[in-house]
Amino acid sequence: MGKTVIRVFAGIFAVVLIVLTIVLLKTIAFTSKQVKAEPAGDFTVDAQSSAQRLASAIRIPTISYENNADVKGTEFRIFHLYLDKSFPKLHEALKKEVINNYSLLYTWPGRDLKLKPIVLMAHMDVVPVEEKTINEWKYKPFEGRIAEGYIWGRGTLDNKANLLGIMEAVEGLLAKGFQPKQTIYIVSGHDEEQGGSQGAVKIAELLKSRGVVLDYVIDEGMVITDGIMPGVAARVGLVGIAEKGFMSVELRAKGVGGHSSMPPRETTVGILCKAVTKLENNPFPARLDGPAKHLFDYVGREMSFPSKMIMANLWLTEGLLKSQLQKVNTTNAMIRTTTAPTMLEGSTRDNVMPNVARAVVNFRILPGDTPESVLEYVRKTVNDPRVEIKPLGKEIQGPSPVAGIDTKNFQVIQKSIRQIFPDVIVAPSLAIVASDSRHFAGLTRDVYKFAPMILKASDTGRLHGINERIALDNYTQLIKFYMQLITNSQM
Repeated sequence: MGKTVIRVFAGIFAVVLIVLTIVLLKTIAFTSKQVKAEPAGDFTVDAQSSAQRLASAIRIPTISYENNADVKGTEFRIFHLYLDKSFPKLHEALKKEVINNYSLLYTWPGRDLKLKPIVLMAHMDVVPVEEKTINEWKYKPFEGRIAEGYIWGRGTLDNKANLLGIMEAVEGLLAKGFQPKQTIYIVSGHDEEQGGSQGAVKIAELLKSRGVVLDYVIDEGMVITDGIMPGVAARVGLVGIAEKGFMSVELRAKGVGGHSSMPPRETTVGILCKAVTKLENNPFPARLDGPAKHLFDYVGREMSFPSKMIMANLWLTEGLLKSQLQKVNTTNAMIRTTTAPTMLEGSTRDNVMPNVARAVVNFRILPGDTPESVLEYVRKTVNDPRVEIKPLGKEIQGPSPVAGIDTKNFQVIQKSIRQIFPDVIVAPSLAIVASDSRHFAGLTRDVYKFAPMILKASDTGRLHGINERIALDNYTQLIKFYMQLITNSQM
């Protein structure tokens, strides 16, 4: 009996030793994937003048509204004229086309027309500012104030800084006599904030009709995070290689209404609330695959040794990692299709029970899921014939295809980031919000989502929020990034 126990413990010890050995070896082999980048090119940027041009662009309120009929076309035409005046070399060297009245397509012909073109994207429209919040802005949202080391105003982050930055980069390169080897398109939609159906969609359709096949596309979507990525001390440049899809589902519970003094056993409101609670209590399964897995593969290699052990041995630790990621809203959104009840409607009186109660639940769809699979999941989860379930509206979008990371295009972007921001770790990621770039998926596999803006956790609320701003030195870096990216893409 004693010998048997000894053999059992010896076996357990041997297994533990083997596991520890594998863990240590995998951790040691888990080395950095950051590319070595030579110093940045000798790019000169007049920081003060470029900041003034962005500030002036902010003063033109190119607002897009949910109803396209509400678009103030005059503001967009004024903005076009402003760009013409501000970037004369660009407008002399590039072909400009106005698409569907307000969107812009520029063509910078390359020396070798056999090479596939690239697309640099940035939309010109901005979201409205709520009247009730105007007094909460430190500087008026369309004042375009330069103060305290920042450029302030609606559009500084989303997304005029990118558009003006691209144009500053092209203007600067043209001043040096630069001509690209491959054709470069600059695409700027006027209704990105409303889905892009009248802008980016029309431009993508036009390019497709011309037989254009693209090398890669880069648009907004992800940024350089500062102090946001858990377990990583360095800033992280997140390059979106895919974006989540989205759809909203309407739930309707029908029953007996009437005076609240004589309620039935279950009211329509109660039935509806149970359905919504079922959806919240039974979220989609967490999955650590695709872009999210690539992200942690890259950043895990830059972590401290204990954290690196976890990331290097997902065969053993994946469950632990997922349980931690699910505790934080931002990382939870990267590993599952999310469920967000957003609207509830019932009676208009406190003493009247409604015949119909209605809810809307919004889903952001992870690559691997589809709108169809989401709808089926909702029906199975609710499992109540008294609740009518159907997709809401026309704005239903599946997840985008996943761009390559073992490609020249990703390496060019990674290298360009590292040259302008040497202390930044670059990692592929999943964009959890939609951008105009998704409309170009039919023209290339490689659609990337990255804007070289540095954001801390406290800055994320400025997007579509109050006191939107970009740091002056960051804007200069942004311009240099596009100069570097254009240059590197031609090598």
